[in-house]
Amino acid sequence: MTLFSAIDLHSNNSVVVVIDEQDRILLQKRYPNDIQLILSALEPFKNQLHGVAVESTFNWYWLVDGLQAAGIDACLVNTVAVQQYSGLKHTDDHSDAFCIFRPNLNAHSGRT
Repeated sequence: MTLFSAIDLHSNNSVVVVIDEQDRILLQKRYPNDIQLILSALEPFKNQLHGVAVESTFNWYWLVDGLQAAGIDACLVNTVAVQQYSGLKHTDDHSDAFCIFRPNLNAHSGRT
């Protein structure tokens, strides 16, 4: 089974989401911006993880560098260019991590 991940990156914390091919959420949790904590969270999924979509904010470099050093494929997402699903009645960091990166996970994986 192939898994996909997205990280909604903030100045002092990140929301990490891991989903499967049927969009079932396997992990959805906020972590302090500590690469070791984030890598530990992704470790149980690493062998099945296709890649991680990371929000490209001003502070993305440490996260992408750390993911790549650990052998995890990471791609940056320009959130300004991505439209969230229209019609969402509620949005927060957890839904952002799932929804805002959805088109990028699809494109990155070859899924439609």
